Amino acid sequence: PARRVLLLGEGNFSFAASLCGAAGTHIVATCYESEEEASGRGRAAESIRLLRESGAEIVFSVDCTKLKDYFLPERRKFDCIYFNFPHCGRKAGVVKNRELLAHFFRSSAEVLTEEGEVHVALCNGQGGTPADQPRREWHNSWQIVAVAAGAGFILSNVHPFKAETIHGYKCTGYRSQDKSFCVEGALNHIFTRSMPLPYFKPMSCEIELESRKVSFQVPQVLVDKINRGFLDIHSNHPVLSIKEKLTAELSQAFPLQNVDYCLSLLHQGHLNGVCHSNVFSIILSPEETPSTEEMSNGLANAVSFSHADFCRSTDENVQDVNVQEGCHISQRYYLRPSLLPYAQAIIQRGTFIPGTLYVLSGPVFRKCLISPNSMPVFHEMVFVCAVNRGTENSCIQMLVHNIKTGIHSLHQTVPSFKLSINLQEATSFETTELNDFAAFESQLSKIQYFICLEMDTSGCSEKGSCVGIIRTALYELVSSELVVVFLSLNLDLLAMLICGIADWRMLWTSDTRFLRQFPRGELTLFKSFSLYPPSYVHDVSFWLPDGEQFDEVAFHTIARQVSGETVISIQLIDSFQQSETGRRSLCYRLTFQCCDKALSCQEVAEMQLLFRKEINRRLNLTVR
Repeated sequence: PARRVLLLGEGNFSFAASLCGAAGTHIVATCYESEEEASGRGRAAESIRLLRESGAEIVFSVDCTKLKDYFLPERRKFDCIYFNFPHCGRKAGVVKNRELLAHFFRSSAEVLTEEGEVHVALCNGQGGTPADQPRREWHNSWQIVAVAAGAGFILSNVHPFKAETIHGYKCTGYRSQDKSFCVEGALNHIFTRSMPLPYFKPMSCEIELESRKVSFQVPQVLVDKINRGFLDIHSNHPVLSIKEKLTAELSQAFPLQNVDYCLSLLHQGHLNGVCHSNVFSIILSPEETPSTEEMSNGLANAVSFSHADFCRSTDENVQDVNVQEGCHISQRYYLRPSLLPYAQAIIQRGTFIPGTLYVLSGPVFRKCLISPNSMPVFHEMVFVCAVNRGTENSCIQMLVHNIKTGIHSLHQTVPSFKLSINLQEATSFETTELNDFAAFESQLSKIQYFICLEMDTSGCSEKGSCVGIIRTALYELVSSELVVVFLSLNLDLLAMLICGIADWRMLWTSDTRFLRQFPRGELTLFKSFSLYPPSYVHDVSFWLPDGEQFDEVAFHTIARQVSGETVISIQLIDSFQQSETGRRSLCYRLTFQCCDKALSCQEVAEMQLLFRKEINRRLNLTVR
């Protein structure tokens, strides 16, 4: 079928006439005025005649805010809608024109196909996006991206509106008159439908734990991230492409064995040096909880953890399995925050071959503060190799060399900027210089080296980002002393740096436009399908409860949950202590922004209200 194109607000129909004869296109041209009024404009009559002769439809007296009223249901869907230089007329200000656009976008959503586009041309500066040069102040613009978000649209492209290249086109309608206006620097904004913001229902996950099927409630903040299968063999996600390339490179230097098949999502026991507020506690149904004996035979319990290494008392903020009559002793489980315990278990169980490189990979889950590169879930890849004492440095150099080769090979397909890979001693880093990935890994055990990637775009070198860590451990066995080398990589960070993905959340989008850019797993420079997403700022202040410590990680985790990961920044902007009572008050500023979906100011206001209720209910904070 022919592609149906709807043109709105045609003044003299010269733009519509320029599209006549386009192959596979059926034109429906409309204007707000009656036929008599429109025909009186210069050259309009000639354009109308040309359109009718070419088989185009022409509809007069069309209100762009009520589009479905003008077309029969079977003729109501359009593949593309054009609205060039919309305006309320006369000397209408920015507020009225924003309202016009808001009603127009809502009306367009009712007549646009699912894969359709909405093209809106605006004069220079009106849109309020960084593409406008010069750019108006936000309050003085039409705020087109934020307005479109209210109807579920995202800005997917923007390019100059070159009137001189459109045959026979002449703009008209200056202050509702048959007069032209300046279109120099004008921009065409192309909008597409956004996926709706998700509403996550409670979700249970069923897994096999020591030959027994168990189920557990998935933390709400992870509902859309559990069991996504990005590392499955038929996936074309960039993290799998990177994993496969690095594995192939390392297999040329080491005998290699994958052990992903035995990695449980759940971990039992304490984690050395890791505060439990940074891990997701899990409750199993009592009748489904494996016995202590069953767990002791499994990989998840193969590494012992000292209770003294746990940073808080067991009674504080920890979700234990309920102990009921006839149940086994209470056990504590976590969604795995690291693959390191599983790697250590391979060595401690003694079921390994010295010199063989064991590879583990899978998603890991951590509670963390909100920041651009802080990920509550990412794909970790761990390499484990036991070598004779005194040869560990040679093993490390061989590992790093092959990883460098693999990354450089991947980067050749995305040559728009330079990447350099460096091995840096851990002692050269201050704690404040570590990103979230490196900081958490530092809690688990001592690190010898960091693997850092530096980006160089347009001659401007950016500070290296830690994407991997190397640690060693000495194991005394019956026959000899072996040094085990552990190398851990953050595949998500690697994918972001190699493919130019600015926001970690984009890796987890359910929008098919993301994976379409990586056919058959081929890595390319990522082009965002949601440009200049609007941001919204809200403040929240509250009194801290007397005698209780403020859990900032829990505060951030609630923000992640109620906003569906649309809070991108939380900053402390004020702290106050009442002299009479000693009560302390904090004020935080939350910035909301979504990288892949439309986010409206009304939706954000609802999230903010829910956030205020939840921090009061769950953290006992008295909102001011």
